[in-house]
Amino acid sequence: MGYRKSILTLHKILGLITGIVVLIVAITGCCWAFKDEIESLYTDYKIVEKQDKPILTPTEVKNIGASVFPNNTIHGSLFSNKNEAIEVIFYDAEPEFYQSVFVNPYTGNIIHIEDHLSGFFAFILKGHMRLWLPKDIGEQVVGASILLFIFIIVSGFILWIPKKRKNLKQRLQFIWKPTTRWKRKNFDLHTIVGFYICSLALVLAFTGSIMSYNWLKYVVYKSAGGDKVAEFIIPENISGDFKQTEKVVPMDYLIAKLQQELPHAESIELHYPDSEASSIYVEVSNSEGIYYDSDFRFFDQNTLEEIETPGIYGKYSDAEVGDKIIRMNYDIHIGAIGGLAGKIIAFLVSLLTVTLPVTGILLWYGRKHKKEKITKVNTLEASY
Repeated sequence: MGYRKSILTLHKILGLITGIVVLIVAITGCCWAFKDEIESLYTDYKIVEKQDKPILTPTEVKNIGASVFPNNTIHGSLFSNKNEAIEVIFYDAEPEFYQSVFVNPYTGNIIHIEDHLSGFFAFILKGHMRLWLPKDIGEQVVGASILLFIFIIVSGFILWIPKKRKNLKQRLQFIWKPTTRWKRKNFDLHTIVGFYICSLALVLAFTGSIMSYNWLKYVVYKSAGGDKVAEFIIPENISGDFKQTEKVVPMDYLIAKLQQELPHAESIELHYPDSEASSIYVEVSNSEGIYYDSDFRFFDQNTLEEIETPGIYGKYSDAEVGDKIIRMNYDIHIGAIGGLAGKIIAFLVSLLTVTLPVTGILLWYGRKHKKEKITKVNTLEASY
């Protein structure tokens, strides 16, 4: 049984190293699970009264947004197919800036300004992704710890397998008597809870690692038979650099064209080209609450001719098995792939994962304390 002893040693060492990180990531994961549902309770400002007139064009929306934050970069504008305000999204990496300006689609009046880097869920996300540390340091610590947590889960399952078949029942259910000591209860909590959540915890950890490491995403994509570029690529215009020949640019016709073409889409997010050679990137959300089936479409700035991308993020109908696996990764990670039931499962698994570092540390402390006690007894006996 020497191999089990080696696995136990590795399990304990990795658990002690990553325990606090896993604890924080799991707690913040619980809090994030129902973010969309909770935020929907206090976003009434997005609802506007429908009017019998055309909505603002992308250029008009961009100019209104730029008047609020003239020194920051507009990431894109989100046009809803419902009676909702247009959201102008600003994002800069350095210094980090992430805010939205909500505009009435008919009048151009500014309804609301939201800072995505402040508030409860912003705090939770920073903890989940980087432990509230500087981004470059925190993301590396979290990524490495969760990758090690995968090995902890696997080694824990190997250790869970009882040496004798008659002990299997004790590994599957709590059999406590009034005389059962806390150490035994703690051991059962660690092993039984760990067994029941290990498969789903492994899924959450693995999907999180895919988001942390591009090399892992590449390995998964190629292993699934993917033959495209496993990146998000915005192609260049087919007609060459953009040349404005009319007062109204072609881009301003695009939203109306797509809304007519896609009446059942949840929203259409238009991203303004960052150069005259780049195409217009549009993200069409087809379902509420999930992201994997969104369509990523690209249009020539001069002609509005649709352009194919060599990357995996294009039209969902054109996605192959490998593409879908990568695109589903985030929805799987947060449980949204299974709707509300999936989010509840993700919440419960994250919540129960919180107990594993706690019970694991108590196990380690109990055994360490026991060894120290035995050593002291042996020392006293030797002195007589």
